[in-house]
Formats: sequence, C-alpha cells, structure tokens
Amino acid sequence: MNDKLFDLKNDRRLSVYLYRMGFGMWLLYILMGAPFLHQYVMYRTHCAIMCAILMVFGLSASMYYDYFHHHREFEQRKKWLIISYVVLAGLIYFLILRDKPFNFNLF
Repeated sequence: MNDKLFDLKNDRRLSVYLYRMGFGMWLLYILMGAPFLHQYVMYRTHCAIMCAILMVFGLSASMYYDYFHHHREFEQRKKWLIISYVVLAGLIYFLILRDKPFNFNLF
C-alpha cells in the first residue's frame, strides 16, 4: 500500500495527505481560540504556521504530479505556488525571525 507513496510523479496521495493535515491544523487553530481551550492558546500560532507549511507542501507535491500529467493545470497553479511561498516566507519572518539577531559569520 505504501510502496508508491513518495512517487510524486505518478501518485497523488502524498499531496492529498498533506492537504488534509494542513486542514486539520487549521481546524485546531480555530478550535484553540475557543474559551474552553484557553490553556492551549499559546500553541495557536504554531498551528497556523504548520497549516501554511503543510498546505504549501501539499500544493507543491500536487503541482509536481500535474506537471507530468496535467500540464495546463500546472501552468495555472504556478502563480499560486509562488504567491504561497512568498506568504509563507513572510509569516516565518514576521512571526519567528523578526526579533532575532542575524549572525552570519563564515570564519
């Protein structure tokens, strides 16, 4: 059953699983805003970032499949992949890396 899960060129299951996990993280993000889960509100941002990461990776895996089997859909989705990568990079920068000093020392 799992022998072709990572064969992205010919099997689309991994992209579907990544989409479903991203949707599940989005549901957790919404649920953690409820008053009865107030003790877990500190993990709400983590769920949002994981949702974005999983959805972008799911779109990437789906586009790899579409490149070989549905080239017209690939061309249509290419712009959305670039936009989602920019949004994900912006989220990571503004939520995680903005206040940390950047130390790039090669020697």
